[in-house]
Amino acid sequence: MSQSDRGLRRLAAGTLLVAFQGTTAPGWVLRELEHGLGGVTLFGFNVADPGQVLGLTSALRGAGEPVISLDEEGGDVTRLAYHVGSPYPGNAALGAVDDVELTRRVYRAIGSELAACGINLDMAPSADVNTEADNPVIGTRSFGTVPELVARHTVAAVEGLQSVNVAACVKHFPGHGATRVDSHLAVPVVDVGLDVLRERELAPFRAAIGAGAKSVMTAHVAVPAVTGSTPATLSGAALTGLLRGELGYDGVVVTDALDMHAITKSVGLAGGAVLTLAAGSDLLCLGPLPTYDDVQAIIAEIVSAVREGRLPESRLEEAAARVAALRSWAAGPERAVPAAAGQNGAEQNGAEQNVVGLHAARRAVRLTGAATPLVEPLVIEVDTPPTIAVGDVPWGVGPWLPDAEILRVKPAAADVPGLLAKADGRSLVVVVKDAHRHHESRDLVSALVSARPDTTVIEMGLPVWQPDSAAYIATYGAARANAQAAVELLTA
Repeated sequence: MSQSDRGLRRLAAGTLLVAFQGTTAPGWVLRELEHGLGGVTLFGFNVADPGQVLGLTSALRGAGEPVISLDEEGGDVTRLAYHVGSPYPGNAALGAVDDVELTRRVYRAIGSELAACGINLDMAPSADVNTEADNPVIGTRSFGTVPELVARHTVAAVEGLQSVNVAACVKHFPGHGATRVDSHLAVPVVDVGLDVLRERELAPFRAAIGAGAKSVMTAHVAVPAVTGSTPATLSGAALTGLLRGELGYDGVVVTDALDMHAITKSVGLAGGAVLTLAAGSDLLCLGPLPTYDDVQAIIAEIVSAVREGRLPESRLEEAAARVAALRSWAAGPERAVPAAAGQNGAEQNGAEQNVVGLHAARRAVRLTGAATPLVEPLVIEVDTPPTIAVGDVPWGVGPWLPDAEILRVKPAAADVPGLLAKADGRSLVVVVKDAHRHHESRDLVSALVSARPDTTVIEMGLPVWQPDSAAYIATYGAARANAQAAVELLTA
């Protein structure tokens, strides 16, 4: 391979954020980092504990200068706390409180934990305005339904993360809040005119850009007024015209995971990589599915596209310059990594977050009606399938009600008479998540409440649908902190 070929391959590899299985870095990742790989995205399966994550990120840094990212939104979407649930609430709870200083503190706490673990890019916050209640992928990940509220909290989140030199990645441009389709599975369409798009979807992104957001993530959504039927991730009109041109953004553009069906089932992984680079992306998040063979094929396709004139080499050089500037900023002398980083330092950070997170969750939780003292409580947790973005993160009130009998039931198969018989003479608590999106959950809750009007219902998703129960607790999220705050109200 000539020096020119090596240089071009290095530029191509520099645009990729790869993923891998396991809690240690595979040899191929370390080798590719030595040859210019852009970085990695970590998932819950890469995480055991903070000390292990720091060891992993240190090994990655020993092989190059990687961008090391993950999705740590707080609330339902967590990677560092994937096995236990997040110690701080997510955006819906913060939006319900509507205290921008609190949002800033929570995101600074998140950033401090990430910095202590060696992470320099957080794929957060979600700046989507959740105007569609049935949205299957955003929901509690959004600060709310009002553009101005979402904008001010997006700015606070960006400022909180970046105050400890962890780059924010504001997502999902140009807005994923008005969809009923999960882009992991298909191409959602946001069919609104440019005026509505500017006033609603773009308002939080415009504010975040003004606040100095270091990166913006693309959405695999089609906006016919801008992109036609093409997902924004692959659209020059969206990324170069709208984001770079109209909004004046010159930071790093990161793609949402390219292994999502919106890309793989349309143009394919390697084809999508070339098209999104041509459209204006700088870092391509590949997602958890692509293998090393896939990564090599993507690099080869990018190189071929340059050689064949389908992709200007200057586009790769521009991306490299933006990513280099991001790395330089994140490694700056003001980076606030605790001196005791590692297992103990991360645990100290965790203690601080538990205080901040629980405080925020307590301020967010809402009680309608009157909770009565618990008597041998039976807690029925209505099983809700996890979304792909959230993954299989534990949720529920079990850890905070150790003396209660907890039953996790699938709503379609629930034995209502049997459950009511078991609850006879006892307090009945029913826990649901996004009941408004699942008719079987609503049917089960309605049947239980009809027979037992003294039931307490705890909604751990968005409180859109409310049954006529004696007490109704809305947590605005299913994080560990949300559950604790709900139980405190229940047992006060």
